[in-house]
Amino acid sequence: MTKKQTTLGVIIGNRDFFPDKLVAAARTEIIDLFQQLNITPILLSDTDSKLGGVETFAEAQKCAALFRKHADEIDGILVVLPNFGDEKGVADTIKLSGLQVPVLVQASPDDLHLMDVVNRRDAWCGKISVCNNLYQYGIKYSLTTKHVVSLKDPSFIEDLNQFTATCRVVNGLRKVRIGAVGARPTAFNTVRYSEKLLQRHGISVTTIDLSEILGNANKLTAADASVKQKLEKIHTYANTGKTPNDRLVQIAKLDVVLEEFMQANVLDATAIQCWTSLQQNYGCNVCTSMSMMSENMLPSACEVDVTGTLSMYAMQLASGSPSALVDWNNNYANDDSKCVLFHCGNWAKSFLPDIMISTAPILGTSVGTENTYGALDGRTPAMPLTYGRISTDDCKGVIKAYIGEGELTNDALETFGNRAVAQINNLQGLMNYVCRNGFEHHVVMNASKTAAILKESFENYLGWETYVHA
Repeated sequence: MTKKQTTLGVIIGNRDFFPDKLVAAARTEIIDLFQQLNITPILLSDTDSKLGGVETFAEAQKCAALFRKHADEIDGILVVLPNFGDEKGVADTIKLSGLQVPVLVQASPDDLHLMDVVNRRDAWCGKISVCNNLYQYGIKYSLTTKHVVSLKDPSFIEDLNQFTATCRVVNGLRKVRIGAVGARPTAFNTVRYSEKLLQRHGISVTTIDLSEILGNANKLTAADASVKQKLEKIHTYANTGKTPNDRLVQIAKLDVVLEEFMQANVLDATAIQCWTSLQQNYGCNVCTSMSMMSENMLPSACEVDVTGTLSMYAMQLASGSPSALVDWNNNYANDDSKCVLFHCGNWAKSFLPDIMISTAPILGTSVGTENTYGALDGRTPAMPLTYGRISTDDCKGVIKAYIGEGELTNDALETFGNRAVAQINNLQGLMNYVCRNGFEHHVVMNASKTAAILKESFENYLGWETYVHA
C-alpha cells in the first residue's frame, strides 16, 4: 500500500519591528527542507503578503483562505517563528481556516553574537505568546523538543518527522472505518466495547452477520477465477505445510468474500468472529486471511475485538509498519521483566520470518484439529517493541489507552502458534495497571519505538485518557 505524501500548511509569523530578512530566509529554508523530506508545503507566496509572512489580520485572512482551498490535502500546520511573530496573526489564521488538524510550533534561536537591532529575533519570547493565544483560542498544538531550534537542526527534523506521524494517527483515527464480522463470542466479555463512544470520535463500525460471509463463501467453488487468484496469493504468502488442498480452497473462498465486504464498505480494518463458529460451521481458521490483511496495512483482529483492531490501526499509522494483536499470555520462567506473547496464529508476516500455515492445537481439542487449518505457526525474533491498547470505558463514558515500549527478544521458547518473548521494564507494575483499570487481555504490538507519537495523538489531540508506562 502506497503511503500518502504529507502536506503541511505553513504559517511564517512576522512582527513589523523585527528584521524582515529573517522571514525571507526562513521561507527559503522551510521550502528546501520540505523538498528533502518529501513534504508538500501550502504557504503564502512572497507576493501574497510581506515576504510570505503572516502578521496583519488581512494576511491572516489570505492565509486562511489558502488553507481552506487545500483543506482536503492539508494534514497538519507548521508555525514557523523566525522572529517574535504576531501571536494574533497565527491564531487568527488557524481559526479562520476552520482546519481541525495538528499544529506544530517552531521558533528560531538567536545568535549570541547577533543580538543587535538588525539581527535580533526574540522568538524565544514570541513562541510563548503564540502558544498562549492558541491556548486561548482552544487550538491544540505540539511543541518542539527544544524551546527554540534552527530549521536545519537534526532535533527539529526529528520533531518534524514525529509530527507528520502524529498527523497520520490523528487524522486517520478521526475517520477510520472498521468492519465487525459476526458476533462477539459469548466467552469473551473482555472484548465488549461502546460503538457509540467510538462514533463520537469519528470511528465508524460496519457490522455483518457471520452467516452472510459464510453463505457467500460457500457459493464459490475452486474453479472460480477469484478463488484461484487467492490460492496463488496464499501459496506466495506462506509455506502451506501439511494443509490439505481442500482446506486451502476453504481459506481462499473466505478471503475472497472478506475482501468484497471490505471494498463494498470502504473499510480500513476488520474484527472477525472466529472462536468457535468458523471452525464448527465452516471448517477452517481465518488466521491466514487476517495475517495477509494486516501485512497489507488493513489490520484484522479476531474475536470481534473492534478496539483491538483500532489499536492495531493506530500503531500502524504511527510507524508505517504492520501491527499484531496478541495475548498477554504467560510468565517467562522466573524473570519478572519478561513475558510470553501468544495467539493462535494471525500475526502479520513481518513478525514471522518462519511463517507456516498450520493448525490451532488448543482450539482443536474442542472442535477437532482438522477444522483449524489456517492458523499460522511462527516465532517472532528480536526486534523493537511498542505495545498498547485502546479501550472504551463505558462506566466513565471515555476512551482510554495505555502505551509503552520494550524489546522482543530471542530467548528460548518451545511452544506452538504465533509466539514471542517481550522484555519490559517494570512489567509487574504494568500488569498491575492493566488489571486495576479493567483493560482487556489482548494487547497490540508493533516493531517500532512510537510511544511518544501515540501519546501526543491520543492525549493532546483526541482527548483520550492515556497512560504511558515508563
